[in-house]
Amino acid sequence: MKQRSAAIVLLFLMLAPGAALIRGLQWSRHSQRYEREMQDPVPDPPDADRNAEFTFARLRYRSGFSGRGFGRSSWGVDANRADRLFELAIRRLTRIDTKSVEEVIDIDDGPMSDFPWLYAVEVGRWGISDEQGKRIRSFLDRGGFLMVDDFHGGYEWAVFMEGLKKIFPDRPVVEIPAEDQIFHLIGELDKNIQVPGAQYVRSGLTYERADGFPANWRGIYDDKGRLMVAICHNMDLGDAWQYADDPRYPERFASQALHVGVNYLTYAMTH
Repeated sequence: MKQRSAAIVLLFLMLAPGAALIRGLQWSRHSQRYEREMQDPVPDPPDADRNAEFTFARLRYRSGFSGRGFGRSSWGVDANRADRLFELAIRRLTRIDTKSVEEVIDIDDGPMSDFPWLYAVEVGRWGISDEQGKRIRSFLDRGGFLMVDDFHGGYEWAVFMEGLKKIFPDRPVVEIPAEDQIFHLIGELDKNIQVPGAQYVRSGLTYERADGFPANWRGIYDDKGRLMVAICHNMDLGDAWQYADDPRYPERFASQALHVGVNYLTYAMTH
């Protein structure tokens, strides 16, 4: 464990120059058309146009929270800084050839089937139509993987489930067992760690809602036992990625979040 912690500290030191580069560049942006809906858009790195084996794909869905007056939409929370820093971590921790910029996949007409991985954030606010649900279901049935993150408490769980039933009216949500491969691929995940959002720096609390504890590791499996949907409830991995190089945010949470993401991505690419 001491060697693993030392490796993570080294990773942060290696990430810092890349993060500084992300903040410092000032030319055209890959996801510029969506920036007004993003919480933390950053300029592109020099290799933004280079194709790669894997691209971080973020789902752009509709919700009642339009972003008016806040400058962002629910789907764009932590974007796209979190996406870029997570992609840096993938490059450091794996041999997966990873694109340095994300793709935003619109739920209605985005090229969803071109990507093996789809990430959706703040799904306690999403709204899914029947047609959108069928589209995501088709993506998952063909071998796609959906990871959902950053929603908290019973109310947001109910909103999430209302949308999820449009995708899977016939499959149950279950607890992911501790022996599942997804917890043991690149790093050994500690399911007892609740990864908090940035509020932890201010309040010291790991939860965002009074009923937002403990962390729940849930999912949906296909008939062959492949995990299709990974549900990170009462966690905020996106914040941990976004602030991975911020000295105010605790390393132990950033480390857990990076390991969760890398394990889930590796699973999606190999199953």
